Amino acid sequence: MNKIQILDQITIDKIAAGEVIERPASVVKELVENAIDAGASCVTVDIKEGGISSIRIADNGCGIRKDEVRFAFLRHSTSKIRSVDDLLHIRSLGFRGEALSSIAAVAQVELLTKTKEDAFGTRYRIAGGIEESLEDDSAPDGTTFFIRHLFYNVPARRKFLKTAMTEASHVGDLMTRIALSHPEISFHFINNGQSKIHTSGNGSLKDVIYHIYGREIAANLFPADYDKNGIRITGFLGAPLISRGNRNFENYFINFRYIKNNMVYKAIEDAYKDFTMQHKFPFVVLHIEMNGEEVDVNVHPSKSEIRFHNQQEIYNAIYEAVDSGLREKELIPHITVDVPKAKDLAADVKKAETNVTKAVKPPKKILPPKEERNLDYFMEEMEKRVRSYHDQNSSAEVTGKSSLFKPERQAERIREAAASYAAEHKITQPKQLDLFEEKLLDKKVQAEYKLIGQVFDTYWLVEYHDNLYIIDQHAAHERVLYEKTLSGMKTREFTSQMISPPIVLNLTMKEQELLARYMERFTRIGFEFEDFGQGAYTVRAVPDNLFSIAKKDILMEMIDGLSDEVSRNLSPEIIDEKIASMSCKAAVKGKMRLSVAEASALIGELLTLENPYHCPHGRPTIIAMSKRELEKKFKRIV
Repeated sequence: MNKIQILDQITIDKIAAGEVIERPASVVKELVENAIDAGASCVTVDIKEGGISSIRIADNGCGIRKDEVRFAFLRHSTSKIRSVDDLLHIRSLGFRGEALSSIAAVAQVELLTKTKEDAFGTRYRIAGGIEESLEDDSAPDGTTFFIRHLFYNVPARRKFLKTAMTEASHVGDLMTRIALSHPEISFHFINNGQSKIHTSGNGSLKDVIYHIYGREIAANLFPADYDKNGIRITGFLGAPLISRGNRNFENYFINFRYIKNNMVYKAIEDAYKDFTMQHKFPFVVLHIEMNGEEVDVNVHPSKSEIRFHNQQEIYNAIYEAVDSGLREKELIPHITVDVPKAKDLAADVKKAETNVTKAVKPPKKILPPKEERNLDYFMEEMEKRVRSYHDQNSSAEVTGKSSLFKPERQAERIREAAASYAAEHKITQPKQLDLFEEKLLDKKVQAEYKLIGQVFDTYWLVEYHDNLYIIDQHAAHERVLYEKTLSGMKTREFTSQMISPPIVLNLTMKEQELLARYMERFTRIGFEFEDFGQGAYTVRAVPDNLFSIAKKDILMEMIDGLSDEVSRNLSPEIIDEKIASMSCKAAVKGKMRLSVAEASALIGELLTLENPYHCPHGRPTIIAMSKRELEKKFKRIV
């Protein structure tokens, strides 16, 4: 048996580094968080080869005094906390005192730092945990780290790194999250000499979102603002139309710290459930602030995980903040005609000028009156529509005595018309179309709409003032049944329908426990269960709106839907919504014939609902197209 002995310090540091430093992005995270804690208003991250060969991180924070530089690289040395009691009130991003020690153990590190009070800066070099030099040097206020050859002395770790491009993408994702977490700080991320992210630091979260994600996402955001029971939630919620296929666009920060937590994901996605398609994930940027005593950040060395002391309260707060933010807007998708871009318009004008010049030549003969009228019509079209011209292949020729037809005059008229068109349509500053002035869903005007008819045995057409609304009968009926069931659970107004013979469910112990736990939620909407013994339950009655689909597999699906771990901490209201969502299976399908009276009744019910815009699975129930857009399509207007 081998003898027990104490490991040397270098080996200890390398083992500890493995818990904190996994890849170049880990280095960047630790050092940028230190820069933020140091009060920096500007942070630059410059990497080469994905950060494997070189990382430079510069900030204008408070800097480090020369006599403290060596201590900063020792394990568990920190300026953030002083005792165990401080762990309950952590507001800084770093606090463990392991970052610099871990980085120095597996890389070649050079530090250049200066405080405002010192006349000179300090340059410090350490590699593989061994100090190389400490000397005075000129330096700006703040701190700059040079990290070279990551894992140069731990080849087993280095070979597990991915390609430079992959590692750079991890750093880019990290810098995106950090920039969103602190809009008041200017962040500049450079990869192989190319600027990838550069935020202004003006404090506007929406400006950061615009800079990182672009115009389309920034134009489809709703504000979130929640403040109850010591929990404050602010930020932005993406409209359902910008949903994505993964969770990469779900950004949330707990006390300005980016973390990943399944319960937070669950709360956000449950609130979006009625608005997004299945297998789609929302875009959000949420800042969640709470008392430090309610959250434990001392869970993992990389500080990427946290625990909540009151998970149920946090879930409910996040759900309510997202849900209320989404329901404040009318979310009917609006069909629009593309507005030409300024550069496209300029190209069309230039092309038109060329064609006019070719068509208008010194006369060889006088044109017949008919050809003159064609050319006049061509000129009028050029003035009105700018982007087109009439009869491109015309060989009409006119007298040179009339200045009206001279090429230079034609070009001038085209430019005037183009400027007028651009001003009228505001092409230089594209504007996001707002929703209608008069809304179909306003209860005061619901009686004024006109039911025109049905297309494809699925979609009903409704005319209201200058808008055409198209309603999906299946999605609409799903929404009506869902909210009816939910309302019945709240008001206890329901009708049961007896089943003969009853349905027998054979349940496992876990399923029996689930049914017992939520039995009251089922019975309050019309279900009647009877314990038949040996794990068997008979279902003798179901809600009347579920009678047509009362089958064993449907009932088992309802129970299975409540079996995940997070459901154990859900509020009664969320459980009700999960159960009520099963009523959608009784909805009328597409291609099923409805009479005008039935459709009118369905649409009338839909328009009185709390959320008539989407079915419970996130598909839209209504889309709209304005009279103006139709007239553009038919070229009645330009």
